[in-house]
Amino acid sequence: MKAEEPVMAKAEPKKVETIPVKEITEAKSSQFGNIHFDFDKYTIREDAKPTLKSIADWLIKNRDAKMILEGHCDDRGTNEYNLALGEKRAKSARDYIVSAGVTKNRLDTISYGEEKPLCKEQTEDCYQKNRRVEFVSGKAGK
Repeated sequence: MKAEEPVMAKAEPKKVETIPVKEITEAKSSQFGNIHFDFDKYTIREDAKPTLKSIADWLIKNRDAKMILEGHCDDRGTNEYNLALGEKRAKSARDYIVSAGVTKNRLDTISYGEEKPLCKEQTEDCYQKNRRVEFVSGKAGK
């Protein structure tokens, strides 16, 4: 007599709801606002310090949260230069938040250079809007 082989039930695939990253970014960024930079600079301006302090305070209270700091530039300069400048801006903001008591491993940086402008007009007001760091929050491990 031959033993019967065990029958394995096939698992049904689960439907996973996804939220587009753009929606998450817009929702999270608006919580804190952006900080801005002078032309060709990555030093933190005085008008940015209250925003950075409120972000640090929020992160201290929300210990399971992480944050991505996205550096941006206006479109003057080469793409390579602006990617490097955007990274320096994001790291300057990160360093300020770390100095306020948040551990560095909870803060990631990325540069988009001139690739994601908020404004496309060739005016100083528009350039100023594009020289920024945006803040995207999320839970640790996600």
